[in-house]
Amino acid sequence: MKTNFFIPAMIFSIILLMLSCTKDFEKINTDPNNVLSVAPQQLLAPALRASLNYNMIRNRNFNNELMQVTVDMSDGDSRVFRYDYRSTWSDYLWNGIYIELTNFKDMYHIAKGDSTQPQTSYMGISLILQSWLYSILTDTYGDVPFLQANSARKEYGDVKEPAFDSQKDIYLGLFHNLEQANQLLKAGQPVDTKSDPIYHGDVAKWRRFGNSLYLRLLLRVSAKAELASAITGKIKEIVETSSSEYPVFTNNNESAILKWTGTGAYISPYVNGVRAQDFRSPGIAEFFIDNLKYWNDPRLDGDNYGIDGISRWGIAKSGGEYAGTESGYPVGADITRGSYFYATDQAAAITMQSEPLSGMMMNYAELQFILAEAAVKGWISGQAESYYKEGVKNSITLWLPEWNVDIDTYLATPASSGKQWTETASVNDKMEKIHVQKYYALFFADLQQWFEHRRTGHPVLPKGSGLENNGVMPARMVYPVYVQSTNPTNYKRAVQQQGPDQIYTQVWWQKP
Repeated sequence: MKTNFFIPAMIFSIILLMLSCTKDFEKINTDPNNVLSVAPQQLLAPALRASLNYNMIRNRNFNNELMQVTVDMSDGDSRVFRYDYRSTWSDYLWNGIYIELTNFKDMYHIAKGDSTQPQTSYMGISLILQSWLYSILTDTYGDVPFLQANSARKEYGDVKEPAFDSQKDIYLGLFHNLEQANQLLKAGQPVDTKSDPIYHGDVAKWRRFGNSLYLRLLLRVSAKAELASAITGKIKEIVETSSSEYPVFTNNNESAILKWTGTGAYISPYVNGVRAQDFRSPGIAEFFIDNLKYWNDPRLDGDNYGIDGISRWGIAKSGGEYAGTESGYPVGADITRGSYFYATDQAAAITMQSEPLSGMMMNYAELQFILAEAAVKGWISGQAESYYKEGVKNSITLWLPEWNVDIDTYLATPASSGKQWTETASVNDKMEKIHVQKYYALFFADLQQWFEHRRTGHPVLPKGSGLENNGVMPARMVYPVYVQSTNPTNYKRAVQQQGPDQIYTQVWWQKP
């Protein structure tokens, strides 16, 4: 009798216990400090900081080595400045950018919401930043996942092995996204000031950045015959016929730069990610420093802008003078490092390691050089010389706002400097003049120097005898090795379509 009563009672107690345990289970087991949903403004700043981290690290140790800003003083194999690098170099930028593209994609979809009250400005900003990052990816590797990229989650399609899109299709997609962004930002819907480390809530400036980036990318593919008419027509539309519908940068203050404050989350990646001794170890290349010396450029020597002994670009003298190091020197050569960039642990007035302006995305001077090239080629009616002078002036005043030397005086000094514009010069000579100056305007701008050199062949760089790859500037990074095993079918299709997965295989816009 007792036993018969005890068993049902025990079962009933267990049921009650289970009910009490499951009551408010979700509430009890949810970490109040770990929010399950986010607002678009919460994604913007962290994703921007991280994106610049990847870009800046590869700017320093990849772009700068290829483009003769710096020279690695380590005399060994697989040195980037010799046009030779291991396939493992490919992983860092690929992995990092795709991670941040996921964040920007999330930002777009959260801002879009149920479409009844979309946050259109965040949607537009997301499309601009996705276009910026995808352009860096495709210009680095060629054909890459685009339409199916970042779609592993069920709500995005549950695509675990995304197809590689052709670079042509990627660029057409980027143009579409930037058109959309321009319209989304037109309404000027407010953006939270604190969430925006670039423009601090100024939506009009984001719109100018998007359209300036549009011109950069249009120019990038302008040599492709199948798109030439449409591309040049669009450039003219943005610059002239519909300029009010496509506002672009009008001064340095509108440049897209995340300025590192040195506090909190806004500390330069060169401070947190590069040891001081490593930052100052490369020599500065002869090409980079000799032009500045010859031009009496104020960015090199403070004496040229009234501050004794200070280089605005934090360049240390060697033996009492600014001296460059030969790039492309052969293995075993007896090379001595000359000038270098000061690091934070040195008693230097200025160091690029903590420089606020190093968070460069795109600046006003670059836009002016884009317009100068378009004018030289007859695509727009403006005067190439005027755009050129405006580009040179603002390339300097971005770093030295107090510099007030007449631009004609600067360009004429010394008389043989080659800086002066000559209207009767050939198109090739004008291109060289524009792109030598653009090279300096692109200082710190991710891999843009490399992209532009591959597109144009300018500026003409000296070639050391120790170069690999037959002395030809590498055309791309190879795909990360792990992609061959994680996405084998689409990897093989990409290689079949684009060409061998080697550094000498040209991407679509480089090919005739």
